[in-house]
This record gives sequence, C-alpha cells and structure tokens, in this order.
Amino acid sequence: MTERKPPGVDFESFVDRQIRQATARGDFSELPGFGKPLASLDAPYDELWWVKDKMHREGFAVLPPALALRKEAEDALEAALAARTEQRARTVLTEINEKIRAALRMPPPGPPLGLTEFDVDEVLGTWRASHPDGAA
Repeated sequence: MTERKPPGVDFESFVDRQIRQATARGDFSELPGFGKPLASLDAPYDELWWVKDKMHREGFAVLPPALALRKEAEDALEAALAARTEQRARTVLTEINEKIRAALRMPPPGPPLGLTEFDVDEVLGTWRASHPDGAA
C-alpha cells in the first residue's frame, strides 16, 4: 500500500476500495491456501495458535531431545517391522542405532534416555516370521 488515504474519505471505504481493486487485479489468487477452507475453523480458540503453527512449519519439536529420540526409536521399530523388504528394515534399524549410539556417548539434556540399541538380528527374525514370503 503506497497510496495514502485522502483527507475527508472514510477509512473503511478507502480500504475496501483497495481490497476490491487488488481482487480485480488477481493479487490474492496466488496466495497459498487460496480457495481452501481454514483448517482450524471448527477448532476451539487457542491464543497461541500462531506459535504452534510456526513451530509446526519450522519442524520444531517441543519434546526434550531424550524423549524425541525415544519416540523416533519407537517409530523406527514400527517402520522396520512394516518394511516391505528385509534390506529396508535393516537400513531403518541401522540408522536409528547410530542415533542411539551417539546419544549414549553424549547424553542429551532432559530426562534419562533409557534406550539401548536394537538387536538387528532379533528384530529381523521377527520381521521374517511376519513376512514368510519376503525373507531373502
């Protein structure tokens, strides 16, 4: 908005005219979410909605690092057991074991970690039992 409100013109009509002109030019049609309903329209009002939205967009975790790693370890175990191939399950377990190993060397702040590395062969044995046709 580079144009100043002329004296004697009602502020509301001045703003309404600028919005109407911008809509006619199509300035609003390229905005993200244009034409989509608001996601939180039916949710109860939360004063910190914008903080939570920003944290979600930025990928910021509100859990302490130790609890976040525990959650990630649980998710990795589920992903390994649901993997389509044994190689994919082994890769998931190896990646999470590396993170657990690093956390055991330098414990993160917060509550105790309470994790040990996964026994890859044991978990893969469980995987093979649930995937008899995919064991290779």
